[in-house]
Amino acid sequence: MDSHDNSSFVKVNVVTLPHFEGLDLPHYATSGAAGVDFVAAITDSVTLKAGERTVIPTGLKAAIPAGYELQIRPRSGLALKHGIMLPNTPGTIDEDYRGEIGIIIMNGGSEPFTIERGMRIAQGILAPVVRLAWQICETLDDTQRGEKGFGSTGHLKRS
Repeated sequence: MDSHDNSSFVKVNVVTLPHFEGLDLPHYATSGAAGVDFVAAITDSVTLKAGERTVIPTGLKAAIPAGYELQIRPRSGLALKHGIMLPNTPGTIDEDYRGEIGIIIMNGGSEPFTIERGMRIAQGILAPVVRLAWQICETLDDTQRGEKGFGSTGHLKRS
């Protein structure tokens, strides 16, 4: 489902592996979706007990274009209904990685969760990468927050 002009899409070369056979390429579920849905390219179902994690293969290798990354993010429905999360969120597929895309999944729920072949398990968002260049200096500019760390922004006074 896509009402956008395909000429505005960034082309990504993809290789399908034998265990991907019969599955659909990741695609946008609706015309307004930001991410494409990745599916589990497993032959047998995988059950994760509460607290367990594993890597689920997608059956895909991709050549991410220079200047981009593919961000791997969780699916909100799996998180809300079952406590399924991706512990390294967002995961990054770098432009120079050519191996199979694997999705690290963790069961943060209280019940076992079974992943079936073809189940939508994560979403991927193609994003531009801006590279930084460190610049050593003697001091930094002052801010209202200063050096206050974790959780401190909830205690700033409003002017």
